[in-house]
Amino acid sequence: MAETTASPRVDYRTDPSQYRHWKLSVDGATARLALDIAEDGGLRPGYKLKLNSYDLGVDIELHDALNRVRFEHPQVKSVIVTSGKDRIFCSGANIFMLGLSSHAWKVNFCKFTNETRNGIEDSSQHEGIKFLAAVNGACAGGGYELALACDEIVLVDDRSSSVSLPEVPLLGVLPGTGGLTRVTDKRKVRHDLADIFCTSVEGVRGQRAVDWRLVDAIAKPAQFADTVNSRAARLGESGGRGTTSQGAAQGIALPRIERQEGPDSLVYEHVTVQIDRARRTATLTVKAPQGAQPSDIAGIEAAGAAWWPLAMGRQLDDAILNLRTNELDVGTWLLKTEGDAAAVLRAGQVLLEHRAHWLVRATLGLLRRTFARLDVSSRTLFALIEPGSCFAGMLAELAFAADRAYMLALPDDAAKAPHIVLDEFNFGLLPLVTDQSRLQRRFYDEAAPLEAARAAAGRPLEADEALRLGLVTAAPDDIDWEDEVRIAIEERAAMSPDALTGLEANLRFTSKENMVTRVFGRLSAWQNWIFQRPNAVGDKGALKVYGKGEKSQFDLNRV
Repeated sequence: MAETTASPRVDYRTDPSQYRHWKLSVDGATARLALDIAEDGGLRPGYKLKLNSYDLGVDIELHDALNRVRFEHPQVKSVIVTSGKDRIFCSGANIFMLGLSSHAWKVNFCKFTNETRNGIEDSSQHEGIKFLAAVNGACAGGGYELALACDEIVLVDDRSSSVSLPEVPLLGVLPGTGGLTRVTDKRKVRHDLADIFCTSVEGVRGQRAVDWRLVDAIAKPAQFADTVNSRAARLGESGGRGTTSQGAAQGIALPRIERQEGPDSLVYEHVTVQIDRARRTATLTVKAPQGAQPSDIAGIEAAGAAWWPLAMGRQLDDAILNLRTNELDVGTWLLKTEGDAAAVLRAGQVLLEHRAHWLVRATLGLLRRTFARLDVSSRTLFALIEPGSCFAGMLAELAFAADRAYMLALPDDAAKAPHIVLDEFNFGLLPLVTDQSRLQRRFYDEAAPLEAARAAAGRPLEADEALRLGLVTAAPDDIDWEDEVRIAIEERAAMSPDALTGLEANLRFTSKENMVTRVFGRLSAWQNWIFQRPNAVGDKGALKVYGKGEKSQFDLNRV
């Protein structure tokens, strides 16, 4: 399933008219996302999405719906996440889909699901959009993980509905989209109670769920709707979204992301992807804005989704997702930029000047999440800083996200020499999931190199100075450039992709930890161990025999 390029390609582009599983409705300051999954609407053949269970296609719709709320409905202060089915909220990821999937598919599925859940929390923290899970029926596994991503959880007290994480006893695996981490780090469930909860199939309901901190409130069926609505309204007022000094904010439409597809390319207006299958590389080139760009709110609103920072961010995000899911053999991404660095800096300055405006705030959020998606992608990232590059401001973050950055030194040709230019975007506006800037990560928060980098902000830095400041890995001259870059790429392609994935993740996320880094770190560990062990996926493993009336057989050795 999606293991090879021969499998059908996954397209992450959708809109509400195409949804099969989610219903988005808006009533004033409150939006409602109702999960009503079509059983026959799986992304791949071979399984039914029963009991409101989900697959990647369901999460693609959720990702799109969240962006609709962010950009098309700025008046929305709170979002109620609930189920459109009676007595079932969500039973989690579809077990039969997981049983049929390759390991790579499971990893990509869980990673994207994690990022979408993290995006809910990101919008709550940074954009003031608050989320309430209205659990109106049985809520298990990934369904409870979705609820955990919300700011509050209200459970119907109907004597049967419960919340549960039954992966260990039922499937021999772990709740892989942040379940264990959010139960402890976010909900602060006492560890002994969490141990009982995560090893029980039946789950916890009613007042005990409140007492154990698994939910925030319960309500009898007759009072459930009123309780949910009142708590959602109160939550929304606490977030500070949807207020403007200029009256009611008007949303902007998010049109379909247009691209031209070739057998080895994706071409967007502001981003291009070229694949070299022999070298197993993809070259992602992000282009600077061209032509006159808006400098005030009226111009930004008139440009809408065509405004360069927003359009570029959406296109880059789509390119990353396409490569991650559809090009598994392409292990090295070469990051390039192209165009006028001054235009990038001007676009960044406009973002800074108007960052209090809801649309600018939402655009910064999209850029923040897109760059963070690049950071957690299991691919080697090399930045190539060449003549014609525009690694300036926000686009310099591509170089600092890379595992290595190579910058061509042309000391005798100042007109052609490439430059790096730093601005405020490089000092915390687009942080890693660790909440650090990429320069803080680079220099381990040491004051001296950070102060030297900040002192150089605003000046075009040629290769030698960028190397001296520690902003690039190497600065070969034009005689050595091609050979040094070629050798680095060839050496990388010869190494074990499994070992590189572990290496890169360990080196990219250093010193600082938070809930999100623990979610991703633990996900990588359990997926690359527990999810490949016979106890889970062997012929008699729990995941393989689930629903077949057979009893799983475990190797009882502890390792």
